[in-house]
Amino acid sequence: MSVVEEGALTAPVGQDGDMTSTPRSGTQFEIRSGAYTAEIASVGASLRTLRYDGRDLVVPFDADEVRPGYRGVVLAPWPNRVVDGRYTFDGAEYELAITEPNRGHALHGFAAWLDFDVTAQSDDAVTLEATIQPRTSYPWRVRVETTYRLGADGLTQSVRFENVGADAAPVGTGPHPYLVAGAGPLDTWTLELPASDVLEVTPDRLSPVTLRDVADYEPARFDWREPRVLGAVQIDHAYTGLARDAAGAATVRLTDPSGTGVEMVWDGACPWVQIHTADLPGGAAQPFHRAGLAVEPMTCAPDAFNAARYDFDAGLIVLDAGASTEASWRITAL
Repeated sequence: MSVVEEGALTAPVGQDGDMTSTPRSGTQFEIRSGAYTAEIASVGASLRTLRYDGRDLVVPFDADEVRPGYRGVVLAPWPNRVVDGRYTFDGAEYELAITEPNRGHALHGFAAWLDFDVTAQSDDAVTLEATIQPRTSYPWRVRVETTYRLGADGLTQSVRFENVGADAAPVGTGPHPYLVAGAGPLDTWTLELPASDVLEVTPDRLSPVTLRDVADYEPARFDWREPRVLGAVQIDHAYTGLARDAAGAATVRLTDPSGTGVEMVWDGACPWVQIHTADLPGGAAQPFHRAGLAVEPMTCAPDAFNAARYDFDAGLIVLDAGASTEASWRITAL
């Protein structure tokens, strides 16, 4: 997609539109409100930085850096994995490109490397938009719009899908921030995750198996309904059965021994959440090994495009032609 040049609506990409001067992560947008600041990069509509009073709330990356993996990206038109890159929809079989080659899956959709256009911008908010075009592996046209807005309660992001094609389309979404509680290492942070069910996966490929009760299935690893220190535990699993407040919101809290912290809140549009302790191959030798905790609210389960395989509700959204759907979440400093 091209960068729309409409005065105050976009940051400059370089003299006369010279893309060689555009940072590797795309056009940059900075928003501010009170003690909060955020920087969003146009490639993948990625949350590049989020700070409160100068303190990082997410693991950042540099503007002129190819975004590391899926850090801060909008996941669309599916979050997480499509097992083997294969799925069936409305009687037709489709094969996606394998984008997680070490596990053999199609990971996190197409939007991650789209260059989103800006459609609105103010001091405290920015709206970006891209269109997923039909292809043999996903023959539907879906417009994706995301708004980042800062306020006294932190950063709220919304993602809106609109099916602008002629046929019903399968869709799903979620964010991919790595939350940071404070200056201490992840092993010292305290996690509170009000989820009663975890998705068991195969240990080698993380392919879904079945839902398990966290109280019965390795509770020391998976049951975080009461806050406790993460320690050396390793998690890369999806949770559901989320406890919610009177308004229907679910909240994950992460705190540092120093007393700082961060929380993420979302409503019923996301009945699932992926938690990942950011364990990297090579361990501590890797610069960002366990640098943050990925908290990814999702509108559907991993491999939801193959929902018929499973004995639980995978939450796949089927969007009729002309219809739209929306999900949102908020990150707040503690």
